[in-house]
Amino acid sequence: MRTMIKDVKKHDGEIVEICGFVKQIRDKKTMQFMVVRDVSESVQLTIEKNEQNAEINKIVSSLTVESSVKVTGKVHVDDFVKLNGVEIWPRKIEVSNLADNFLPIDMTDFNETNRDKRLDWRFLDLRSREHQLIFRTQTVAEMAMREFWLSRGFTEIHSPKLVGNPSESGAELFELEYFDRKAYLAQSPQFYKQMGIASGFERVFEIGPVFRANKSSTTRHDTEFTSVDCEFAWIDSFEDVMKMEEEWLHYVLKSVKEKLGDEIKEVFGKEVVVPSLPFPRVTMEEAKAIIKSLNYEVPPETKGDLDPTAEKMLGKYAQEKFGHEFIFVTEFPTSIRPFYHMYKPSDPTKTLSYDLLWNGLEVTTGAQREHRLDYFVRQGIEKGVLPAKVLRADGSVDFDAVPQGMQSYVSLFRYGCPPHGGYGFGLTRMLMNLLGYGNVREVTYVYRGVDRLYP
Repeated sequence: MRTMIKDVKKHDGEIVEICGFVKQIRDKKTMQFMVVRDVSESVQLTIEKNEQNAEINKIVSSLTVESSVKVTGKVHVDDFVKLNGVEIWPRKIEVSNLADNFLPIDMTDFNETNRDKRLDWRFLDLRSREHQLIFRTQTVAEMAMREFWLSRGFTEIHSPKLVGNPSESGAELFELEYFDRKAYLAQSPQFYKQMGIASGFERVFEIGPVFRANKSSTTRHDTEFTSVDCEFAWIDSFEDVMKMEEEWLHYVLKSVKEKLGDEIKEVFGKEVVVPSLPFPRVTMEEAKAIIKSLNYEVPPETKGDLDPTAEKMLGKYAQEKFGHEFIFVTEFPTSIRPFYHMYKPSDPTKTLSYDLLWNGLEVTTGAQREHRLDYFVRQGIEKGVLPAKVLRADGSVDFDAVPQGMQSYVSLFRYGCPPHGGYGFGLTRMLMNLLGYGNVREVTYVYRGVDRLYP
């Protein structure tokens, strides 16, 4: 039976079987040393060159780095062994697959190979301890997300990724042939989350892929990514949505810290910080005033939004003012938010929406949704999403005038859809923050961008 390498030390003096990749080979005059790693740890094999070991000596001499092997041998715990104070004296080595002698990337120092080359050979790149810890962290985080939501009565959904009309807007949209008509790759599960609310599920979540035809090649943009979404009914305010998210993040980060915090600190030098509750909040007006007081003007081309520089400055402000990695920015202008965000009753130029910044990087957009049919239609007309003829002179809705692509969405609000809200959270941006990476390409299992469709 196979023993994971992390557990080998528990079997001093016993015969064990390990499996893994050959990480290093030193073939000396009288001794041979080999390091084998599996997903859990690495261990040294020590083989004396003699007649008794002749067959094993021959195998080791013929091995190449990154070959996969199965080793049976005796465990010897010895503090003088530099690698974890334990070694294995092999009695049998089986070569499962001999690796080519020439490796396309540097497997001893991954930083010695440029990123594009490493992404070309992603399966080799992912063999590093650092990269494997990224996705173990992702796994623990996703498990904690689900645990939290399930404990709060949420139902998981899996929405379609082939849709008949744009999920958000006509921009950043992948169009494809779908038999005799056009279809699109989903940019967001927004409609289907709200469909869950209209269906009476009350609380839904989804962790799944979304697609954006984004031509940007920045360190934080991609064309396919994993979106983490939730939506829930019977809220009184978008404050309820923020409260849900901050409690959810507190739970998730607490779980990651408990399970992987020590290893993350050892490998990445990053302390997993469990945020205190509640998170600080500022309105967009307050945020811009803060930025201005720090001698920076948000460029006019942002059209009322914050640019990356302003977000970073606000993240630093949150650290200095509140000692907090997170800050909510609320009440975004109506002009830059989707038509289905609820407008602020006392000031319709603002929405009951927010962004969450984590160390100055936007990771979430959330809002209270507009659930009242007449308001929903009026806002759709204002934004040009619906034609004016949908609203009759008496204020009633002419459903026959609703464009085919919008009929399903508008119909959600015909039969008693309750007040609701939700948010969408970026999984890769979470990993960037948690582990200290500055590029989304490093924390995506297989990256998709403007110039990358392989492997």
